[in-house]
Amino acid sequence: MSNRLEVTGNLGKDPALKTIKIGNEERPVCEFSVFADNYKRDEKSGEYVQDGGFWVSVSIWGDRARNCFKHLRKGARVTCEGKLSIDEYESKENNGEQRYSLRLTADNVTLELSRIESVTFKPKRENEE
Repeated sequence: MSNRLEVTGNLGKDPALKTIKIGNEERPVCEFSVFADNYKRDEKSGEYVQDGGFWVSVSIWGDRARNCFKHLRKGARVTCEGKLSIDEYESKENNGEQRYSLRLTADNVTLELSRIESVTFKPKRENEE
């Protein structure tokens, strides 16, 4: 059984691109954090207000890693889909207390268009119709 998750939120900082050696090959991985926010409608004003949320560490591999690194920046709104896992670590601030964080190994990252000013497409390859 696989734990699948889809989250929408904003990048907390610029993504990082690394190369990891696996066997005889080196594979790119892009890592970033997303604040998956919740909104609810305020009954008095009718406006939507933030109602909590949570941080998720996201990693995506291969060509998609390079594309994410190229196009994403702090504050970008994205939807990420993939496999959920829980990382365990020792807190540096609280005397080595055990802490947990959510990790999403993404299959897909979609840039939300609400904050996009322009899009430029690559030219078609000759063999595409």
